[in-house]
Amino acid sequence: MRRTDLQQRRRPGRRHVLSLILGAALLNIAAGPIENETPPQPNVVIVMVDDLGWQDVSLPLGPETTDFNRRYRTPNLERLASRGVVFTDAYSASPVCTPTRTSLMTGSHPARTGITYWTLHADRDNSTRHPRLKSPKWRLEGLSAEDTTLPGLLQDSGYRTIHIGKAHFGAIGTSGADPTNLGFETNIAGHAAGGPGSFYGIHDFGARKRQGKTGPSVWDVPGLDAYHGQDVFLTDVLAEEAVTEIRKKTADDRPFFLHFAPYAVHAPIMANPRHLDDYEGIDRREAAYATMIESADAALGRILDTLDELNLTDETVVIFASDNGGLSAHARGGEPHVHNAPLRSGKGSAYEGGVRVPMVISGPGRNEIHADGRRRSIPVTVIDLFPTVLELTNTPLPPEHAPSVDAESLVGLLRSGSDTPIPSGDRGLAWHMPHQWGASGPGIEPFTSFRRGDWKLLYFHDGPRVELYDLSVDLGETSNLAEDRPEIVQDLLLALDDWYVDTGASISIDLKTDAPVPRPGAHAKTLRPTSTED
Repeated sequence: MRRTDLQQRRRPGRRHVLSLILGAALLNIAAGPIENETPPQPNVVIVMVDDLGWQDVSLPLGPETTDFNRRYRTPNLERLASRGVVFTDAYSASPVCTPTRTSLMTGSHPARTGITYWTLHADRDNSTRHPRLKSPKWRLEGLSAEDTTLPGLLQDSGYRTIHIGKAHFGAIGTSGADPTNLGFETNIAGHAAGGPGSFYGIHDFGARKRQGKTGPSVWDVPGLDAYHGQDVFLTDVLAEEAVTEIRKKTADDRPFFLHFAPYAVHAPIMANPRHLDDYEGIDRREAAYATMIESADAALGRILDTLDELNLTDETVVIFASDNGGLSAHARGGEPHVHNAPLRSGKGSAYEGGVRVPMVISGPGRNEIHADGRRRSIPVTVIDLFPTVLELTNTPLPPEHAPSVDAESLVGLLRSGSDTPIPSGDRGLAWHMPHQWGASGPGIEPFTSFRRGDWKLLYFHDGPRVELYDLSVDLGETSNLAEDRPEIVQDLLLALDDWYVDTGASISIDLKTDAPVPRPGAHAKTLRPTSTED
């Protein structure tokens, strides 16, 4: 579903445009002593892992090293972190994949684009049935060739643009299903489906063959016929393809943008035998999951090794992130909803386990971000990568797209010695999923949530109901302070309602009345008056 003209006009976006202009000016100043000289455009690699949780890495992102950090082996992420910037409070745009991936491509929040759930078929809603609510109309087809996208802008700016792995940008049969319609010059293995039929080459990366059946499936990974029948693992194959594309730099002098999106660690959970011996003594399914994480990290390592070998490290920005929180409600070994601890719940949930993700950025020394393993605790989001990459590559943001950008460049946070980091720690971040995901568990229901500073408000559409948490002392969201701090609740509800107006967000529909449930502003009026006490 397209945004209306009214929704497009609601937001001037001046702050974002000014941030890009100012950031670009500062970048030029930092680039070198010669005035009026445009710095060379760096190569950009974004490694967007699928379903990788905040605790699915050996790099500690919380206040202390956890048992999960000790279990998993991600030495290459640690290597990237040692020479870059680690974001401890980084978030996906959504607790499920397509909304985050399309937001990275456009710089627009899922609520603004209307792509609020994962896509597959353009004529049907994939949302699971909720007993009292139904989804509002949303953009079932996903992105289309008419959308302004990051790879499209970079291609116009002289970049060779490459997509490898999971796309999941548009529904089957639509223009957005093919990444080459969205600004990518090269597409390897990307199509409409969000998961692979199999991670094994002996299955031709297909679902039917994995199940001992014949015939095609929408989940079959396309374009990898050369590997069919071989004893290879999908993540390793995609890493090989990435290395091949990077090596083309020797014959093609253009800067390159590589969007590397391994299907790992998305289901089906299948072990990579290369790494299985590293996880003896733990649950078999969890051991398989750990090998998938190590495979994704090994793919990152191959990319970093190739950049080093070709002397491209000091000319390349490398970004590592995930599209949503880690899977925990089903398909894992052991007790559900605990695989992201100390965070609560996991993929599909409004709680931190559903949306907090690893993020590390390293880049060229001349831009002062090929740095020192600094850690930033300011809340940031994957959507922020859109203006960040534009700024780092000196790629202009079209004025007509500026009002749709719901993000701020992170370049101010990447530089050492920044006195006034942009974005600031008290800007509001929102997550919006008016859908029921296919599993059940804590926070897995239609919701909108809002974080400002350390306060996080959850607005569950069923009721509606409100929860409030202070993340500075309650990272696990165990103590609901909504009754104790009504003034904070009202303030955040009103701020969230402004965000609804700004983005044109559509809220869930009450099945009984067939009317939208009350918006946060209306719910705020039902609460007791704001306290005047200290």
